[in-house]
Amino acid sequence: MNPTTDIQKRSIPFLALGGVWEQEDTAAATKVITAATGPSGNFFPLPEEADFQKALATHEGATHAVVVNSCGTALDLCMMALDIKAGDEVIVPGLTFVCTAGTAAARGAKVVFADIDPATLCLSPAAVAAKITPRTRAIIPVHFAGLACDLDGFARLNRPVIYDAAHAVGAKYKGRSIGSAGAASCYSFQSNKNMTCLGEGGAITTNDAGLAEKVRGLKTFGYVYGPQLRVTEIGFNYRMTKPQCATGLTQLAKIDRVIAQRLVRFQQMHQALEGVDEILRPAGIGPGHGCHLYVARLDTDKVRFTRAEFLKHLKEVWQVATANHYPAVWSWEAFAKVSYDNSDTPVTHKAVEQVMSLPLFPSTTEDEVVYIAHAIKETIAALRK
Repeated sequence: MNPTTDIQKRSIPFLALGGVWEQEDTAAATKVITAATGPSGNFFPLPEEADFQKALATHEGATHAVVVNSCGTALDLCMMALDIKAGDEVIVPGLTFVCTAGTAAARGAKVVFADIDPATLCLSPAAVAAKITPRTRAIIPVHFAGLACDLDGFARLNRPVIYDAAHAVGAKYKGRSIGSAGAASCYSFQSNKNMTCLGEGGAITTNDAGLAEKVRGLKTFGYVYGPQLRVTEIGFNYRMTKPQCATGLTQLAKIDRVIAQRLVRFQQMHQALEGVDEILRPAGIGPGHGCHLYVARLDTDKVRFTRAEFLKHLKEVWQVATANHYPAVWSWEAFAKVSYDNSDTPVTHKAVEQVMSLPLFPSTTEDEVVYIAHAIKETIAALRK
């Protein structure tokens, strides 16, 4: 790429749809709706659900997959399956979407924030080890931005690990798929993810047959199917709909292509920002990265302006939109009402003041990558004056 100083300004939005929606996705949803709403049709049973679960488990390297209506409900089901309750402790990162910690807090558990790795921004196994107590019942690492966590490090901690894989469908760790790691992995198919099930959706993958059976029942009012229908536990309706399962299959069929498209743009941005000392580029950009978010950081040790000032100039002068992934979980007012510990997390405290997700999508062009990088450099130069 050869950036030019004569660049015409244009608008670069941060898109709400993170993946690729094509004719076969619309056709799959339309086919199901047409059949289900005919004279003898209905939206049950769900053969599409079984097909989607089988395909997802295979793709993510797991024995079992259970699809649900969001990643939040997937995490909640895992908390219920582990019988997380008041008095228990659950260790999470502070740099994540609020539901990573919120599902543990909703069960009455004390949320314990451990620090993140300064390079990867993923939860640090060493930091977690220092926070483990006899009351620690679960650990929830996040494959942040699509980069796989240190699976080997967490496997050595001898506690149940539920991976938040909301960003990480298709991600790999040391060449292997992540879906069989720990006790379970929880995925998101919300509209800004790399694949979507009509705007919402989630899943749990696991190699634990007992856990799979338990969450499968809990997501459907606690039903246990057999010769006689039973309800053995209090459950909820966390099911995914028939049209969502149908589009999940078509979206899953193209997810590797979508990730490959994203990786090309991520690598181009990485190259375009090389040598820009004020910007910390994300780690691990390459094969195996889920490429959900390109999260750069403003190196606040090297500039005298704030991230807010930087992003304001980038938006107002260059019309480049960004997103904040994420404010610290404990900064949300809801966490003033729950029990948590965020002591000894200096890396997280610093990162949440630096992170900014750049607008890179499958539809982003190489010329737009050049423009975004040019706008970043010009913004830094302007604010330095």
